[in-house]
Amino acid sequence: MKQVALAVLTAALVATPPVHADDRRDGAVFAEKKDARYDAIKAEVRPKAETSAKKRIWVDFSKVDAPKAVSEFTRVWHQPPVCQGLSGMCWCFSTTSFLESEAWRLTKRELRLSALHTVYWEHVEKAKGWVKSRGTSVYGEGSQPAAVLRALREHGALPAEAYTGLKEGKKDHDHESTLYAEIRTYLDGVKAAGAWNEAQVVSTVRAILDHHLGAPPETVVVDGQVLTPKEYLAKVVRLNPDDYVAFLSTMDKPYWEKAEYEVPDNWWHGKEYVNVPLDAFLAAIKGAVKGGFSVAVAGDMSEPGYSIGPPGIAVVATWDIPSAYIDEAARAFRFGNGSTTDDHGLHVVGWLNRGGKEWFLVKDSWSSSWNNDHPGYYFFHEDYVKLKMLAFLVHKDAVKELLARAKP
Repeated sequence: MKQVALAVLTAALVATPPVHADDRRDGAVFAEKKDARYDAIKAEVRPKAETSAKKRIWVDFSKVDAPKAVSEFTRVWHQPPVCQGLSGMCWCFSTTSFLESEAWRLTKRELRLSALHTVYWEHVEKAKGWVKSRGTSVYGEGSQPAAVLRALREHGALPAEAYTGLKEGKKDHDHESTLYAEIRTYLDGVKAAGAWNEAQVVSTVRAILDHHLGAPPETVVVDGQVLTPKEYLAKVVRLNPDDYVAFLSTMDKPYWEKAEYEVPDNWWHGKEYVNVPLDAFLAAIKGAVKGGFSVAVAGDMSEPGYSIGPPGIAVVATWDIPSAYIDEAARAFRFGNGSTTDDHGLHVVGWLNRGGKEWFLVKDSWSSSWNNDHPGYYFFHEDYVKLKMLAFLVHKDAVKELLARAKP
């Protein structure tokens, strides 16, 4: 009996995964690729900077049968893509785009909202948290969609044209070598001196923000009305931040309970994410987009299957893991060893069934998407979402079944 059991176990361990209609065998290329749009922006603002050229292993995308055009997808309404420049503002650009789509879905009003208004106040919140933690909390350029909702609650919103964060004569953002670098240098000095005066730190950080971005206006005129940012949110945007729910899928925390999303960008250690099994996670994203909702997602773009330039697609390399083996354990293994990170925020705005598998139309603010055949967009295979997208934000009406199972 032991020999039979051993034989069965061995067969299970070495069994090949089931074949799917879209199974492929990816080739690999060792090539130098560069982000031409990023380099063009950098050459304008920092003429002596190095280029983004990277020589490494990539999927041979010429062998992948993928969608060719945005028009192939069933789409939800969204504003055209906007480039975030040389900055770490993807979290805010993607979530702001998501909220614009939500405003249109609920009110049929086409709005362009200011992402920089949120970025400004998030820097202020980070400075407060940094002082309270005596310099131990993360102070980086990144953050999470939940921070956008917090900024809406506390500071309201502005139309994009009212606050661009670009001083006169500038057309692209460059926070990496200017704004963020200056704030970090100042905060390092505060920590070294032990000068933990919150009011003084916040005042200085705001002065730096005002210098680089300009001070946010206290009122705007819309439809003949003078409105504060909170009034603009209530009367024009008409979104309730409490109507939105964030989800993650990790096997190291109880399912159907709220949990902390343990990534550096969750610098305040918020526990507002509902943890759900992976199948429910993926099904919820699919169901939302097919139901006319869009979804803000966060995950990993630093992959050999994530093209920098044409064809503008994201796939999981078959020599990384076959499709049938992508599960909670595969995600946990990659997150635990650092090969999966949360390094980008994106906006899912469409879907397509191709060969029995779903593809997602993803609006992207990072410069690499402007090198594609479809500037400002990527086409994500569902396996990529399943393995590499770690969290998402959506309206509560799109996920009623999940919320019914979640513990309060």
